[in-house]
Amino acid sequence: MAVSKKAKSALEALMYIWGEPLEVKAAAEALGIERSEALECFNELMAEYDQEGRGLMIRRVGNGFQFATRPEYADEIERLCTPVKTRKLSQAALEVLAIVAYKQPVTKSEIDSIRGIKCDRVIEGLMKKELVEEQGRSSGIGRPILYGTTDTFLKLFGFTTLKDLPEIEDIEDVLAMEHADVDHADREEDFIPDMQVSLEELT
Repeated sequence: MAVSKKAKSALEALMYIWGEPLEVKAAAEALGIERSEALECFNELMAEYDQEGRGLMIRRVGNGFQFATRPEYADEIERLCTPVKTRKLSQAALEVLAIVAYKQPVTKSEIDSIRGIKCDRVIEGLMKKELVEEQGRSSGIGRPILYGTTDTFLKLFGFTTLKDLPEIEDIEDVLAMEHADVDHADREEDFIPDMQVSLEELT
């Protein structure tokens, strides 16, 4: 299928003005083209930006695409944007977020059971940051709320889909080792240490 230059140019404009990941379906409707053609436009643009070595890149987030800066220019961007208000997720928030990411959809009681401590306030905080969201209700007794991660989570931690999460054998074992102050120097693949990153202040 031949993708027109005009369609790709229009798609660039849409991504620029939209800001958030632009879903293929929405892009196709806005451009008046088929979804398959819109997807091909996204893929061709991604390849072109990579081949030309531009300062911006196009990355996929879930079912959408968005502009992003290239990691190799992080230092220059940081110098330009300093000072930037940042805050780190607390250890409790990191633990709950890791559990939700790997166990989702998961209930509060299941999270409490894994951590051995109530997580109500932590869940509320993660929801305010739009990292965690409600995803329906369990069929169990009382039909408790199920929680899962969001597209914002994927975007902030650089994942395209949940399949990109680092593989671990058992999240409970990782948390137990974290509490035991085990040295993680040789365990860079673990998810929780990888999440020790500064996040831009979310408004």
